[in-house]
Amino acid sequence: MYDKIVFASKNKGKIREVKQLFSSIGIDVLPPPEDFEVVEDGNTFLQNAFKKAKEAAMLTKSIALADDSGLIVDALNGEPGIHSSRYAKDDKTRINKLLQELKDVPKEKRQARFVCAMVLVDKEGTLLHSTEGICEGEIIFESRGNDGFGFDPVFYLPALNFTMAEIPLEIKNNISHRAKAFKQMLNWISANKNLICL
Repeated sequence: MYDKIVFASKNKGKIREVKQLFSSIGIDVLPPPEDFEVVEDGNTFLQNAFKKAKEAAMLTKSIALADDSGLIVDALNGEPGIHSSRYAKDDKTRINKLLQELKDVPKEKRQARFVCAMVLVDKEGTLLHSTEGICEGEIIFESRGNDGFGFDPVFYLPALNFTMAEIPLEIKNNISHRAKAFKQMLNWISANKNLICL
């Protein structure tokens, strides 16, 4: 049984989430090397995830996992979408820009969803499996909560009456787009252990 996977991201929030998710099955999640840099120029979340996973695998000669995720806002015709991480220079600025663009949009038209595409590749960068997870919600008018990252403070979950930044990581790792994509990936890994070796 393999015991480590390189997660192709420098986002510390993402790495923390994925480490916790994998800890339940005894797989250690390693960050990519310092020189890991990928231009995310794909047209879809899946294309960007595959590009990141392949680059990490080639650099480390290890199995690599990557995700590409973002926020799709209906009132903005799907933006920021695949450009979510490049929407502005940092989380605070990204949120402020989003709220400004939605300032005239009423509550009932602020539907949004987080989407995550996740890709697992072998040491040579060959695709092993891909999954997708979606989390539905809406964008509120001001930030709430101190946990999470990215757009979490303004992404409201009506069923819980909390934003993504107001819920503990343990709950987020059950309901988030990344958790849903991961659970599908975990099911595939569990069923195909014999296909994967370090």
